[in-house]
Amino acid sequence: MLEIRQQYTFYGVLLYIASTIFVIYLSMGQPEATVWNGLFWVTLLFIAVNAVAKSFLQENRGRMLYYYSIAGPVEFMLAKLLYNLLLMLVMSSLSLLLFGFFLGQPFDGWLRFLAITLLGGLSISLVFTLLAAIASKANQNAALMAILGFPLIVPQLLLLVRLSRVAFGEIFRDNALLQLVLLLVALDGMIVVLSLILFPFLWKD
Repeated sequence: MLEIRQQYTFYGVLLYIASTIFVIYLSMGQPEATVWNGLFWVTLLFIAVNAVAKSFLQENRGRMLYYYSIAGPVEFMLAKLLYNLLLMLVMSSLSLLLFGFFLGQPFDGWLRFLAITLLGGLSISLVFTLLAAIASKANQNAALMAILGFPLIVPQLLLLVRLSRVAFGEIFRDNALLQLVLLLVALDGMIVVLSLILFPFLWKD
């Protein structure tokens, strides 16, 4: 409820999405499929940094003390993960709609790409929620989040780019598509488990 009340953050991210995609459209028009795919996931990455990471970095010490008095670390982290997950699903869907409107739709399977986009938004939100939680306990050091995030987010982005090619007509070998999806889900599960294990130690500080 407290997150939802901070509507200026939500509208700020919406403005960021619209302006970023419009600038890409002005500079590139309607690019080919490979470029379109790469631009989409890079844009989604920066949207996550602006939307998800701020959920921890904007919290001051007084508010964290208030949270400490009304909730436990596991409940608090689960709430953050769930809120950021829902927020990123909305942002991912909106980004896909704006990309399709301004930059065209170079893929064949709209529903398949939408499903991959939602899965990607979920994965990225989980990673940056964990990183933002760690950075918030390190004197709000956003640079730390970037350093820690690189080895975590790069494998996920590579998987998402590879997985999204199925919507552009690429044919995968038997069970290859399922293996990519299961690997991505396994990485997401690992992030959730790490979040619930590590955050109680940060919570004590």
